[in-house]
Amino acid sequence: MGGFHDAVILRGGLQVFPRLIASEHHTPFKAGVASSGVPELDALVGGGIDRGTSCLLLGPAGTGKSTIALQFAVAAASRGESVCTYLFEENIRTLKGRAKTVGLTVENYMKRGLLTFHEVDPGKMAPGEFVNQVRGVVEAGTRLIVLDSLNGYLQAMPSVRYLEIQLHELFAYLANRGVVTILTLAQHGLLSQVSTPLDLTYLADSVILLRYFEESGRIRKAMSVVKKRMGAHEDTIREFKFSPRGMQVGAPLDEFDGVLTGVPKFRGSPERMLKPR
Repeated sequence: MGGFHDAVILRGGLQVFPRLIASEHHTPFKAGVASSGVPELDALVGGGIDRGTSCLLLGPAGTGKSTIALQFAVAAASRGESVCTYLFEENIRTLKGRAKTVGLTVENYMKRGLLTFHEVDPGKMAPGEFVNQVRGVVEAGTRLIVLDSLNGYLQAMPSVRYLEIQLHELFAYLANRGVVTILTLAQHGLLSQVSTPLDLTYLADSVILLRYFEESGRIRKAMSVVKKRMGAHEDTIREFKFSPRGMQVGAPLDEFDGVLTGVPKFRGSPERMLKPR
């Protein structure tokens, strides 16, 4: 096989990780969707995330990207599916604590082997080694992969161009195996001035955009699906929040203008706002 291949020197010898070529890994799989377990969120993305596709959660820090990814992961585990999450920035102890605060139970699924979390140090793992590790869990039966986050993954890459090539082949490989892939990418900034460190939206099949917005002196959160290659999706913007009872997604914010700017204009009744539960 031509091209460049990552290699590491280990105690006892040299280990080479052949470059992934997705076209060589086609496996028949049953079509369907992966539900989040939150009806309103599923409605927003057109019923769920299609098998064999990737979904990018894009938004500023703290908007809930990792928690939404965890919501999909726990929902999949509750259906008996094997899920593997790669943590590039957060540790497992912190994740467990965060899960409890939003009503998600992960310990039981971890003990049953349905939920697996891997802490990845980008400085200690070659990109090809990571791809090889992902291939291993997929071939062992994993049905949902979470990469949290691509900002950390980027630190392991020698260049942006190399990252794009790696992700393109990885996403294509996972798609050929019928695996659902969920990715998070943090944007710089909080409200109106938001920028993306790397534009990977063209690689993902679906993109869920998360935003902060101000209302009556409070900071709220909104989400919208801006892209979905397969099937239809809502074109609305919905408010969402987390509580000890789980994730709550409200009705479309059709009485606001300019939500995605961060400072919208409200022209409706306060009763339409999402109330805490």
